[in-house]
Amino acid sequence: MGPTEEDILAEYSRARSDLDAWLNSATAEDLSRRSSGTRWTNEELLFHMVFGYMVVRALLPLVHIISRLPAPVGKAFAALLNAGTRPFDVVNYWGSRGAALVYNRRRMARKLEKTISAITHRLERENAMSLSRAMPFPDRWDPFFKPSMTLNDVYAYPTQHFDFHARQLSLSRPPR
Repeated sequence: MGPTEEDILAEYSRARSDLDAWLNSATAEDLSRRSSGTRWTNEELLFHMVFGYMVVRALLPLVHIISRLPAPVGKAFAALLNAGTRPFDVVNYWGSRGAALVYNRRRMARKLEKTISAITHRLERENAMSLSRAMPFPDRWDPFFKPSMTLNDVYAYPTQHFDFHARQLSLSRPPR
């Protein structure tokens, strides 16, 4: 069994607090410094962490649709996406670099707040049956994508992604 709705919402709240703490305590120099283990700066990586929540917002309707289709359709879709992993990685890298220019330290916290609010609103309308709907996923795209994911897994995903990348920041950990 995956995390409960309450668990997921508590993690969303913690991620918002962590992002706010990093943004409020980091200097411009801190944010422009290279992160640890990526080619992004800290600011670009922070945006990429926010982007994980934006991706989920787009994935939710897709899971609702694909999970209702015959299983071979979902498997073919995931296989097609897996085949495009190399171009996806390039777009993912450069997209986060470019988007961090728009959703920079002054805008990314608000973007995360709005995105989490929208995801939360959707989560609160789900039921046990909808949360158990599953679809095949492109598991080569992200270490937290499994070959098959339930809607509940998708709701839990962005904080896993956020926490994974948080360890790559070359910033001090926010106080808890």
